Amino acid sequence: MSTPETSTPLPPALAEIAEDFAAVTARERLQLLLEFSDDLPPLPERYAGHAELLERVDECQSPLFLVVEVGDAAAGGSPDDRPVSIFFQAPPEAPTTRGFAGILHEGLDGLTAAEVLAVPDDAPYRFGLAEAVSPLRLRGMVAMLGRIKRQVRLKSVTA
Repeated sequence: MSTPETSTPLPPALAEIAEDFAAVTARERLQLLLEFSDDLPPLPERYAGHAELLERVDECQSPLFLVVEVGDAAAGGSPDDRPVSIFFQAPPEAPTTRGFAGILHEGLDGLTAAEVLAVPDDAPYRFGLAEAVSPLRLRGMVAMLGRIKRQVRLKSVTA
C-alpha cells in the first residue's frame, strides 16, 4: 500500500531517486535500497570517536547517528542559501537503515538550508518502500528526515 504523493515537489536529486524506485518492482526496490546502503559514505574523521557530536535517531531499529553541518552563506547571500552537509553512522549489519541514510545523503547533501527545509515530511513514503519494508522501518527514515530538518533549523539560526 502506497501513500499518495503530495503536491510539494522533491528536490531534483531526491526526485530522481524516487523515480528510480518507482521504475522497479518491490523486490528490486530492496536491491536498490541495498545499493544505497553500500554507497553510504563513512563518517568523517573529525566525528570519529566523538559520539557527543552525533544525534541518535531512536526510531530506527538499528543504531543510527547523524550530524548536520550548515556552511557559511556566500558573500551577500541569505542565511537560507548556506550549504548543508549531512553525515551518518550506521553499522554494516543494518543494510535497511544504511540504505535509508544513503538515500537521504544522496538526495539532500549539498542542498541549501532552505531547500532541505522545504523537503516535504512525506518524502520517505515517495520511494514505494512501504511495499518492501515494514512500517516500523519506514518510520525510522521519517525520523531521520525530521532530525536533519531540525538540525538545519537550529544551526541556521546559531551559525
